[in-house]
Amino acid sequence: MSGTPSSAPAPAPERRTVALVTLGCARNDVDSEELAGRLAADGWDLVEDPNSADIAVVNTCGFVEAAKKDSIDTLIAAADAKAENTANTANTAGGKGPKAVVAVGCLAERYGQQLAEALPEADAVLGFDDYQDISTRLNSILHGERPISHVPRDRRTLLPLSPVERQAAKDGVAVPGHGGHAADTAAGVAVAERPDDPTLSPVAPPNRSVLRKRLDDGPSAPLKLASGCDRRCSFCAIPAFRGSYLSRRPHDILDEARWLAAQGVRELVLVSENSTSYGKDLGDIKLLETLLPELAAIDGVDWLRVSYLQPAEMRPTLIDVMASTEGVVPYFDLSFQHSAPGVLRRMRRFGGTESFLELLDTIRTRVPHAGVRSNFIVGFPGESEADFEELETFLSQARLDAIGVFGYSDEDGTEAAGYHDKLDEDEIAERLTRLTDLAEELTAQRAEDRVGERIDVLVESVAHDGVAEGRAAFQGPEVDGSVLLVPALEPGAPAVELVPGAIVPAKVVGSEGVDLHAVAITPLSLVG
Repeated sequence: MSGTPSSAPAPAPERRTVALVTLGCARNDVDSEELAGRLAADGWDLVEDPNSADIAVVNTCGFVEAAKKDSIDTLIAAADAKAENTANTANTAGGKGPKAVVAVGCLAERYGQQLAEALPEADAVLGFDDYQDISTRLNSILHGERPISHVPRDRRTLLPLSPVERQAAKDGVAVPGHGGHAADTAAGVAVAERPDDPTLSPVAPPNRSVLRKRLDDGPSAPLKLASGCDRRCSFCAIPAFRGSYLSRRPHDILDEARWLAAQGVRELVLVSENSTSYGKDLGDIKLLETLLPELAAIDGVDWLRVSYLQPAEMRPTLIDVMASTEGVVPYFDLSFQHSAPGVLRRMRRFGGTESFLELLDTIRTRVPHAGVRSNFIVGFPGESEADFEELETFLSQARLDAIGVFGYSDEDGTEAAGYHDKLDEDEIAERLTRLTDLAEELTAQRAEDRVGERIDVLVESVAHDGVAEGRAAFQGPEVDGSVLLVPALEPGAPAVELVPGAIVPAKVVGSEGVDLHAVAITPLSLVG
């Protein structure tokens, strides 16, 4: 048969697999999903198991010593799996483990070259500035190159000192979790388009898209309001490696919220280093009060949760909006850190036992069944026994639903690391145990007090025996306890199928520590 010979089929593109391992807080979860969006857009296959991936990318946490250790242990475990895979492959036995291990995230950003030197088993230590070109970086690593390790710098210097000047200067600065910046358009980054929604703000730029890919299919997802922090707490290094406070513009947040709702998300958890400062660099310190009703009105979004609230910035107008907006759950994540005024001043923070109790009373007057969580540091330099006892008294009166307790440790580059009145490590450990025991007792009592309450439960998983696990509206994801839920047991009650993503009216019938036991109330209200 004559004619022009057909051309040979183009070779199939090389399959590249990557696993993202995320440690730390919900803000890191958002960053990982932005990385996933970038990699998927460039043809990478995302897999869950690092041992079955070409590259394991570990999104590290660098906040406190325990988190740093967890990050390093995870990197070492991945590197060990890589070494075993290499050895098995060389022996033709086939291996199980990644071909390369890469560190990203806060620990990598904060320590960079120092981390690379301490952990030579990692193939690369990449900083936030590498996120925009993450696919190129991983490709080079997969082909045997070893990129120059990230060189840390104080990211507060990258944006103007004046908050209102930052929005105009942000396009040249990498800010993880903000959905990219102007350089992404020039680089041709292809990302998931936002859903076609006629309710989109008319002032939103046209043809915007969402630079994110979900890494799980749960009914809850974090959504970033802002990044960075302008506060100067003497114990905290976060501003130095996360940078100055930078709000996302409302239309970007709304676009991403609509996209998440279209992915089946029923609960949006608003996260940042400091949510109460949202909008200050946009010229409106009360912008959160305007944004919350708009987010809550999005079709498919049933719960809206606000995290990381600074007590000193809790405005009456914000409390009013959180208390009165349908869909905003009765949940107040307040960063107290301590209650003794003298300790708080040394921490470069405001408030004290009296003002904190007044704030809690104001909240509970508006929302009697509100859930409140907070974290506390014990053993801070200069903390006297009287200071510690005042903190114990505050916790006994505050009736918090969830309490996190941390022992003080020096953090590199912080003011408190240079304080001279340090407590002995044994004394810090003793106070940590005392306050942890008290916190467990108080939160268990708070959970017991809720027995008999009528609550709404967001179902997250269902076991084979039909028992569901989820959270009440006053419980935050992962850190605040959970609800074990069974179908209604009344004789003759209709059978109910509990499914993930359902919001179920229930009655609390028991408690175990901070966890609740509840029975579904019929009729069942399903979501979606």
